Amino acid sequence: MLNSTVKDVVIVGGGSAGWMTAAALANALGKQISVRLIESEQIGTVGVGEATIPEIGQFNRALGINESEFLAASHGTFKYGIEFSHWGKLGDSYFHSFGTYGFKLDSLQFYHHWQKHFLAGGQFDISDFSLETQAAKSGKFMHSNNNKNSPLSKIAYGYHFDATQYALFLRHYAEQRGVIRHEGLVESVQQCQDGSAQNGFIESITLQDGKVIRGDLFIDCSGFKALLIEGTLKTGYQDWSHLLPCDSAVTIATENIEQPIPYTKSTAHSAGWQWRIPLQHRVGNGHVYCSKYMSSAQATAILLDNIEGKLIGEPKHIKFVTGMRNKFWHKNCVAIGLSSGFMEPLESTSLHLIQSGISKLIGLFPVAAIEQVEVDQYNKMLTDEFLSIRDFLVLHYSLTTRNDSEFWRYCNAMEIPETLKSKLALYQSCGRILPKDEDIFAEESWLAVMHGQGLRADNNHPAADVRPVEVITKQLEKIKDVIDRSVQSMPKHNEYIQNYCRSTK
Repeated sequence: MLNSTVKDVVIVGGGSAGWMTAAALANALGKQISVRLIESEQIGTVGVGEATIPEIGQFNRALGINESEFLAASHGTFKYGIEFSHWGKLGDSYFHSFGTYGFKLDSLQFYHHWQKHFLAGGQFDISDFSLETQAAKSGKFMHSNNNKNSPLSKIAYGYHFDATQYALFLRHYAEQRGVIRHEGLVESVQQCQDGSAQNGFIESITLQDGKVIRGDLFIDCSGFKALLIEGTLKTGYQDWSHLLPCDSAVTIATENIEQPIPYTKSTAHSAGWQWRIPLQHRVGNGHVYCSKYMSSAQATAILLDNIEGKLIGEPKHIKFVTGMRNKFWHKNCVAIGLSSGFMEPLESTSLHLIQSGISKLIGLFPVAAIEQVEVDQYNKMLTDEFLSIRDFLVLHYSLTTRNDSEFWRYCNAMEIPETLKSKLALYQSCGRILPKDEDIFAEESWLAVMHGQGLRADNNHPAADVRPVEVITKQLEKIKDVIDRSVQSMPKHNEYIQNYCRSTK
């Protein structure tokens, strides 16, 4: 019989998901619970989550992690955003920055004033007013300063890092705080069969060496295998392949031949896209593609033809199905990481979804016994977030005008969710972007992709008409000048790394 109070937490699986969960639980709940983690060195990790969005910094700060130590240990670099090439059409390029645009004028968001300027035939692109975009192009980086009147006071950034080394860093952190690691493979899972309210709950896990590990709450971090949430509890899966048809990836690392740049590159090919992620000690490369339109041999050849530097190791192949679990928390099992679902790494959301699942679990952690109201709320919150990210990823594919391959013709013509349709229609009508509470990507992110891929608003916000376009243009000139001069004053990205977080390994 399970305890009526959740005291013993068992995590199945290591990697980033397992050790992020273990570290966060140990930090947040301390000795109120015991945390044990089961993993096997025989099982490798997917290891493609090397690019992040800024929220990972909040996670690390909540754990009290020193940024320079973590970056040195994980060979990390800084990231302002993502450069997208050949997505809207062949030859096009735009930048999705993590930062804001310009400065707020009146009570209206800056981009509405820029929209009026742009619709009047103005010369400035919205990217001209992003400090992060301009700094990325110049290869510059610095942390925010304390001058509140300067654009340098609110610099937004994420990271590139070695996810395997990050997991090892967090393992050390977690074990120092009492988390116990068990080496071994799961042989079987035992469930409660007493007909009570806890019927079907997981009681224990038996390892191949015969060791039995009991728990009150089990967290499935077993990756695509989803040993508990699907293998045992059969929660089911929502397949989104009709919206995000890429189902395969080939990855390989290369040696650095240049100083690391402070952004990720995403380059569209004939049936998918390629990433380039620069670390201190190497470059991570991958080609995400749709196997319906391209073979693994073709995908590998395209990747190898479009990378630079000496190869490290051999290409690795990954198969996946984009989508999410019908339930992320079912009975006394919570799925976190790839066991909960998969979103292709187009906007670097893999580690964020781990982080989000953890933070919501801590926020709804059972006071005593597991209550269905907590389970239902958790599932609703995660479902809303997955759907929001799904729509943002679909946005990239649906706005393409490419027709040079069968894959892009499919993307161009596919039926998109109503939630995305309404967002696009609202922007096209009047330049408005209305975020929802569950949106991890703010108005500026939606604007960057919509404008970058060629969607244009028919009208500007009426409140922007308070100022004549000539006045707005002069203000834009001044703002652009301030941003340009701020970027000029920044140090080079690699110089900053050398002084702040250089890896010695």
